Amino acid sequence: MFNNISFILHKPQLSENIGACARAMKNFNFFKLIVINPKPTFPNDKIVATSVGAQEIIKKSKVYETLEPVMKNIDLLISTTSRFRNKNVKHIKLNELNKIDFNKKIAFLFGPEASGLSNKEISFSNYVLQIPSNSNFKSLNLSHSLIIVAQAIFQILNLKKSKYFRSKKIKSASKKNIHAMSNLCIKHLEEINFFKPKEKKTIMLENLRSIFYKMELSEKETRILSSVFAALSKKKT
Repeated sequence: MFNNISFILHKPQLSENIGACARAMKNFNFFKLIVINPKPTFPNDKIVATSVGAQEIIKKSKVYETLEPVMKNIDLLISTTSRFRNKNVKHIKLNELNKIDFNKKIAFLFGPEASGLSNKEISFSNYVLQIPSNSNFKSLNLSHSLIIVAQAIFQILNLKKSKYFRSKKIKSASKKNIHAMSNLCIKHLEEINFFKPKEKKTIMLENLRSIFYKMELSEKETRILSSVFAALSKKKT
């Protein structure tokens, strides 16, 4: 199950933090690192030096310009934040992570040091995770946040006695399936000039993505919805 888990750093700003995150991952037996549009050159000597023995994680990490392509390869996205988000997305506590099916491809998303994740990134999430801390000083260092989450998952995977059993008749939709379905819906909505006024399009897209990505759909359900969207687009008004 350890191989099913990825850690995503979205627009990290400091080389030292990237290296420290890789080291923290190896401490708890995780090896899949994804970096989105890093500010420093990646990799560089400072990242490798601060990874302290976790150079293979840096070497094998995957780098993307944006978050969207990553969604095709995971089943469940859990975003971390230091503040409560007034969005219609499920909030999960650190001690509730044992409810997650770690047989799925799980990714934990961490935002940039200065600003954290925007609502756009949050809209791709199944869950939002807030690490409990001092209410008057909530902001955690990037690598510190990651190591807290990594340790919690490590403990769950090592102590968990029960196993999850999936029905052979029902296969969960991958993020790739959901991504294709939501893009089809958005494409047809754009064709009928649904997103208006234009200045509200961004927030409308965030809300729409949030609806699709937080649902735990099956492959069959995504095919049905895709067929519905395709059929509706053919109907002339």
